Amino acid sequence: MDDTTILKGQVLSFDGSPFDAPPTEAARIDQAVAISGGRIAALGATDALTRAYPQARIEDRGDRVIMAGFVDAHVHFPQTAMIASWGKRLIDWLNTYTFPEEMRFADADYAAEIAARYLDLTAAHGTTTMCSFATIHPQSVDAFFTEAQRRGQRVVAGKTCMDRNAPEGLRDTPQSAYDDSKALLARWHGVDRIGYAITPRFSPTSTPEQLEAMGALWAEHPDCLMQTHLSEQVDEIAWVKSLYPEARDYLDTYEAHGLLGARGLYGHAIHLEPREQDRLREVGGALVHCPTSNTFIGSGLFDMAGLMAQGQTVGLATDTGGGSSFSMLRTMAAAYEIGQLRGTPLHAAQLLWLATVGSARALHMDGRIGNLQVGHEADLIVLDLASTPAIAQRTAQAKDIWESLFATIMMGDDRAIAETWIAGASR
Repeated sequence: MDDTTILKGQVLSFDGSPFDAPPTEAARIDQAVAISGGRIAALGATDALTRAYPQARIEDRGDRVIMAGFVDAHVHFPQTAMIASWGKRLIDWLNTYTFPEEMRFADADYAAEIAARYLDLTAAHGTTTMCSFATIHPQSVDAFFTEAQRRGQRVVAGKTCMDRNAPEGLRDTPQSAYDDSKALLARWHGVDRIGYAITPRFSPTSTPEQLEAMGALWAEHPDCLMQTHLSEQVDEIAWVKSLYPEARDYLDTYEAHGLLGARGLYGHAIHLEPREQDRLREVGGALVHCPTSNTFIGSGLFDMAGLMAQGQTVGLATDTGGGSSFSMLRTMAAAYEIGQLRGTPLHAAQLLWLATVGSARALHMDGRIGNLQVGHEADLIVLDLASTPAIAQRTAQAKDIWESLFATIMMGDDRAIAETWIAGASR
């Protein structure tokens, strides 16, 4: 029996980057998409797809937009319960809110509860893939992967490694970080839709010995991603300089220990030196823009236009829970606002590309997810462009689909996500 489903609507996909061409020319709008065996089978005119798949089930979504599910390239799922905690800058925020909450993940049952809650919340907001930090506890990684595996989701995560400047109960050692990470990697990496990321939190919470151990593990498993933080706040950068006086700059604390590479994910990257920009571009490492976090914690204004013009690889992320929302729509809106403050506002096509193709590319998954292309895994969402009265009245006046999409980006929330599909099934 044919298991194909044809979804009719405004089917949005990308043929290229809207940063390399006029934004709307990089996108295409089709009438329908065919889904079969958990993958995208075809896109095109409705008549052509119904002829090609005569036994398919046809579902009409009217004028709603069907597009790839959002890809969140930098999150901390253990911070779910403490999201939107008031009034601290990075270092005090970690000590006051983050570290006490992360200590609770020594309890495997609590870790499982939060993993399920986080994946429920993000699915409701249209996020189908994310790359997450866990805590230092191996059971936090097991909990996240077990829940994602149950849902058939493509996710990446890793045990956070910290051996200094963290409270008792949240510190490991260079050897235990290596051993625990290696065991988790062996247990999970490549199983179903799961990938492992080697995860030193950031240079201030790792000794040179621990960074060296993580670099050695990455060298042994170069197909893994490596995720960390880089140049988020100016006082953080000063702290790094005091801890690593021999380093040329913040990036050098990673580079000197084997933690700079094409499969590296460097969260925030706001205050980069010219040498750091050059090296990141040379190796192809990904910078991950976390706009709601950067404004919420007062970190600074990411130079999206300048970095993209350099040819950097850039993804987009909520940075839950330093970021103040689980929503990639809200994240896109914040990216637009930061662009405005820098005099370089982003087009709706650029924002949607960053939240899908761009983030998938940062995760080296753009051949699998992040776009509606034949053969890609069928992770998709259905967007309601009239999800609230305020958005509906703006959409009614829109001259084209891009004006409608922009209104939903700027004012939308989980109500705009009419459906979330993971691996070809509606959730």
